[in-house]
Amino acid sequence: MNWLQRYRIRLYFRNSLWILPALSIPLALITVAILTRYERAVGSQVNMSPETGRAIMGMVAASTFTLVVLVSSAVLVAVQLASAQLTPRIIALVYRNPYRKVAFALFVFTFTFSVGVLVRIEDSVPRVAAYLAAYGFLLCLALFIFFIDNIGKTLRPSSAVRNLGLAGRAVIATVYPSPLKQDSQPPEPVKIIAHKQPRIVRNTVDGAVLSFNLKGLVSLAERSKALIELVPAVGDFIATGDPLFRIQDGGENLKDSTLRQLVAVGQERTLEQDPTFAFRIIVDIASKALSPAINDPTSAVLAIDQIHHLLRDVGGRYLADGREEDAGGRLCLIYRTPDWEDFVQLCTTEIRQYGRDSIQVQRRLRAMFEDLIETLPERRAPVLRKELVMLTTSSKRAFPDLDDQRLAEASDLQGIGSGDEIHEHVREAAAPSRS
Repeated sequence: MNWLQRYRIRLYFRNSLWILPALSIPLALITVAILTRYERAVGSQVNMSPETGRAIMGMVAASTFTLVVLVSSAVLVAVQLASAQLTPRIIALVYRNPYRKVAFALFVFTFTFSVGVLVRIEDSVPRVAAYLAAYGFLLCLALFIFFIDNIGKTLRPSSAVRNLGLAGRAVIATVYPSPLKQDSQPPEPVKIIAHKQPRIVRNTVDGAVLSFNLKGLVSLAERSKALIELVPAVGDFIATGDPLFRIQDGGENLKDSTLRQLVAVGQERTLEQDPTFAFRIIVDIASKALSPAINDPTSAVLAIDQIHHLLRDVGGRYLADGREEDAGGRLCLIYRTPDWEDFVQLCTTEIRQYGRDSIQVQRRLRAMFEDLIETLPERRAPVLRKELVMLTTSSKRAFPDLDDQRLAEASDLQGIGSGDEIHEHVREAAAPSRS
């Protein structure tokens, strides 16, 4: 099994809600068969009539099946609400939640187990199996209550952007593990001197680039003495026939199929190797909140809170320069990767445009820029200062009234409520009178 097949299987299992519940069905049937056979052999039974046992097991099975239906409906409603109120890009996170998978699997297991016990009740009722089904239903009932509470809280804007922020921090730490050093120099542009026309390896599947096997490509380039260039960046959409690789030098024996097996292409972007996708989802949530139909700038401020800390995390790390060398120091792999300007523009451009009429959003963006300029290394500051100037220009254009301009050009981590102006008024009120 090659890397691409393993990646697709792992991604499918991670994004699928049905696999654990489906596996719980044969597990329940095997468990009830072994357990009831053992109880008949040792004579373990409940002191009740078979009719009463059938009635209880029938009630447990029917009630558990109702829980399964309600959970399925709740998940579908959650997906619809998340898509309509937040962004369709967040749907995958609803299905990835491990608690929901385990809870749903337990509901299906208890239902299948109860039906298995019901059909095996003849002259007596097996003790352990009956107790396991009954108390399993009580556990499912408790989990169902917690399930509804959890899925309702997860869809709140604050919880949604917080979960995205945590996921973004995890992928940033994975993709950019090295901290930025003060004496580190910006990467120089890659200059390729090709001795002949590069060989083009074309794509065969429509979709977005989800991930690529970095170590595999480096190893392949080292063995074949080739310089391999991965044309699309992670997250780019490529169609059938688009260039996927350029082989600049060497690699005469490299097969196109071998190279394609080291790049995963799918229908929708994922977070595994794509830190900008976490920013993209949060920006989409903020943009939708700032649309005239919704007009919810407070939710946009909640999104900016997460963007603020994600940008600080990215700004303090050494961003990949898109080149890899083999053991001998020879350049063997080139790939595209976002730089600091890409992250800043992605996070601020649309929010600044859609939130130009919101004083709350303007103040929160200004607080973010000023804090990042103060806390991040100086080499990260120029693009932030440029964004700050653009924000001031936007405020002057959006608010012709001078008092509104003054409010919009203040810095406030809450948008409106904790700005420097308010603190200044408090200091002036608390100062002793000189008269």
